Amino acid sequence: MNLPFLKKKDAVAFDIGSNSIKLVQMNQTKKGWELTKLGIAELPPEAIVDGSIIDSMTVTNTLKDLIKEHGVKVKDAVSSLTGHSVIIKKVSFPAMTEEELADSIQWEAEQYIPFPITDVNIDFQILGADTEGRGQMDVMLVAVKKDVINDYTNVIKEAGLNPVVIDVDSFALENMMEINYPVSPGENIAMVNIGASITSISVILGGLTIFTRSIPMGGNQFTEEIQRQLNVSFKDAEEMKTGKKPEGEAQVSSAVESIAGNLTFEVKRSLDFFLGGSQGSYVNKIYLSGGGSRAAGLKELMQEKTAIPVEVVNPFKNVEADSRHFDKEKLKDSAPFFGVAVGLATRRFADR
Repeated sequence: MNLPFLKKKDAVAFDIGSNSIKLVQMNQTKKGWELTKLGIAELPPEAIVDGSIIDSMTVTNTLKDLIKEHGVKVKDAVSSLTGHSVIIKKVSFPAMTEEELADSIQWEAEQYIPFPITDVNIDFQILGADTEGRGQMDVMLVAVKKDVINDYTNVIKEAGLNPVVIDVDSFALENMMEINYPVSPGENIAMVNIGASITSISVILGGLTIFTRSIPMGGNQFTEEIQRQLNVSFKDAEEMKTGKKPEGEAQVSSAVESIAGNLTFEVKRSLDFFLGGSQGSYVNKIYLSGGGSRAAGLKELMQEKTAIPVEVVNPFKNVEADSRHFDKEKLKDSAPFFGVAVGLATRRFADR
């Protein structure tokens, strides 16, 4: 029986990053997920800085161009945020119902938020009662600055779309992992999403994100270091970074290794901090995503320094992509860029 209120509306996903905007649209079929639209468009430097939109007109026009180029007809859009305007913390509150917490979240959360409470939108997820019987419960608290949300929803509206959800990158990646790399019971993983200027680190325990941290490092640092050491253009440095241009291999390796070492140190420090405060916890595997994850030798170095197996994710692993419309090799090559966008594209909404 098809009840109207159970009908789900399709949406198009946009991962609006500091270097590019990624577009993904998918259908949910009886067999699973099917890719219907895929696109990427570069943004000029300084259009978005540390997750904040600086040049809204350029971002809006880039969105419009992507929509036109790929013939997007759906109006509902999903996007996400990352960076220092997003606060995600696992905290303990007195045990109460979800309704009671919803009523009191503003003042319960105030002590954990480094911004005026009136300046943020707050959401939460109850993770469960504590195991020590102290009458407490663990809660994942999410706070995002209202002005940043408004900046993103405004550019989406200006592009002629209806922004139905603004998510958080780490939760979108959790959704992407769910359809491509289902976590076994008792398995704990770390996601390291290396964007152009921000790397987000999250730990997923039993399918739930319970720790996140953002660091102001990303793929651009690799490229800029290659540029500096080899005196080449940004474009050439990008291709050298991923091994597409073999010139100056030894110098490229040296440049990548110095930045990879810094990034790996921050990842290890974050995981050590999490493990130090979570008695009995462990991480089985690290998954890399984002354009920066393609840096030559990064995966191997991180695996060596953390002593944890490392794998670069393929967000299309369990997604059907018709070979008449999508080149399999191009899809595989660009896959690391689309982790967040694929996770966002799994969102569906009741047609109320």
